[in-house]
Amino acid sequence: MTDAVRRATTDDVLAIHETARKSWHAAYDDVLGTDTVDSVVDDWYALGDLESAITDASSRDDVEFVVVEPDADTDGVITESDGDVLTGLQRCRAFAHVVPWPEDAAVAYLARFYVRPESWGEGVGTALLEHLETTLEESFDRIRLAVLADNDVGISFADSAKFERVGARKTDLGDGLEEYVYEKSL
Repeated sequence: MTDAVRRATTDDVLAIHETARKSWHAAYDDVLGTDTVDSVVDDWYALGDLESAITDASSRDDVEFVVVEPDADTDGVITESDGDVLTGLQRCRAFAHVVPWPEDAAVAYLARFYVRPESWGEGVGTALLEHLETTLEESFDRIRLAVLADNDVGISFADSAKFERVGARKTDLGDGLEEYVYEKSL
């Protein structure tokens, strides 16, 4: 099975929301608790807000909102390697939302970058990042992301993708929680 990276449309909102929920639960339940994760996802990935972000991205050259889904076969059917047909919400294997960094327009900020947990370790995130780097290199000098310090999967991905940790900052998610800021040249 191969994957396709494409611009998100408003038809993807539910699948993106579900991908965010699954990713957050897998990465943060032990750190934040399931109720907090549900609350954060419902707030930060509210359907109307996602729809607005996707609509905004479609009209701007400096913003990207993309999804990764498996390629369809010649009949337009998308299946897993074992032959199971993927439907609606399952088709979004990953997504990313990139905006200019507020304090430096030369920096592309990965505001959202999530891969469904069942696709972790399959190269989906790497392929998505490579696509973004190619797409963004004409408009930006660097790419930046922030990862909660307790997100081992996110930190491992940033390290393997050759990001350099350039700082740390407190988050508003809970007492004493911090996130690491990573950056790399395009």
